[in-house]
Amino acid sequence: MELKKIVEALLFVTQGPLKIETITQIIGDTSLDEVKQAVSELIKDYEIRQSAIQIVEIAGGLQLSTKRDYAQYIRKLYRDETILKLSASALETLAIVAYRQPITRADIEQIRGVEVSAVLKTLVDKNLVRTCGKKDTVGTPFLYGTTQQFLIYFGLKSTDELPSLEEINVEQEQ
Repeated sequence: MELKKIVEALLFVTQGPLKIETITQIIGDTSLDEVKQAVSELIKDYEIRQSAIQIVEIAGGLQLSTKRDYAQYIRKLYRDETILKLSASALETLAIVAYRQPITRADIEQIRGVEVSAVLKTLVDKNLVRTCGKKDTVGTPFLYGTTQQFLIYFGLKSTDELPSLEEINVEQEQ
């Protein structure tokens, strides 16, 4: 079978990002460079055809995705299923975690000026935030960070792609 077609089939059926190393292992008897070449060729094929589909690098892997131009139609198809509803306090807390991770609940509360236990629980339940260790201090509080689902939902390869605080015009604490 043609390598490109196998890679395309794997990307089509996967539920989330698929690492090139995983694709290489699944296929077997092929090198990482050959798989990377097949992916590059697929990307070019989609571009040449001006396809509504594209291959995107997201959360450390590859995934088939529709182009943003078609989002309005996909939203109509799935209606409320594709919308993740977060309160303003949840969005603010999520932003603090994303930019300051790993961070403790107490540190988040100090920044926000309000108690955030319920908001953190909501973000953990929605798989946008996770515990990622404990701080080596009195009481050993949990440290929080974002999840792979956070990266997927916001279409980021990594948190390095978050806009800088200067870009979004946010005052930073000193």
